[in-house]
Amino acid sequence: MAEREIKQVNLVSRKPRILLAASGSVAAIKFGNLCHCFSEWAEVRAVVTRASLHFIDRASLPKDVIVYTDEDEWSSWNKIGDNVLHIELRRWADIMGNDRLNYYEPLDDLAIFMAKLPILLIREMIAGGLCDNLLTCIVRAWDYSKPFFVAPAMNTFMWNNPFTERHLVSIDELGISVIPPVKKRLACGDYGKGAMAEVSIICSTVRLFLESRNQQGGHNVQQIGS
Repeated sequence: MAEREIKQVNLVSRKPRILLAASGSVAAIKFGNLCHCFSEWAEVRAVVTRASLHFIDRASLPKDVIVYTDEDEWSSWNKIGDNVLHIELRRWADIMGNDRLNYYEPLDDLAIFMAKLPILLIREMIAGGLCDNLLTCIVRAWDYSKPFFVAPAMNTFMWNNPFTERHLVSIDELGISVIPPVKKRLACGDYGKGAMAEVSIICSTVRLFLESRNQQGGHNVQQIGS
């Protein structure tokens, strides 16, 4: 009985685990701020594409956030039986240590959050089956019973393109939540809707979602912010 009580305490005290991801967009310059914001109340890991590193200052990321790239996917696997990184990251974001969950249901209130991911790329990854790097493999292997948020960023004409509307419908059918872009002066000089939502809005949206879900479902996760 004492052992079971200890395991329950460990579950209650665990922070939410959130996997943040960045693709190649100028909005990736905000990725450091995004990681810092989430790290204030959650355990965070990050996945970045090769193109996104053109905009991300890795020195700006929190020191306790592990950052994964395509190179990590290949260097971590040598033979059959070795861990597959994109699967391990999916598992990490789904549950907390299987050996500690003998008496309890796996935690299912954790989110993967794809920061500034272009809708066209989302469509190809999900509807088209594209999975040619670490990020797209994680998306392809994702358990869509778990929360999944997207904060796209693109030029106004790209956002207003009829194909984008079709892609938004496709990802909505999967249950993916879109945090829409905002209207402002864009990096290209155009003015219009397409800029990634403010970091504070993205962070608070996901946080409120998790708090609401915890209250409704009574999940064994530490009270956010405590």
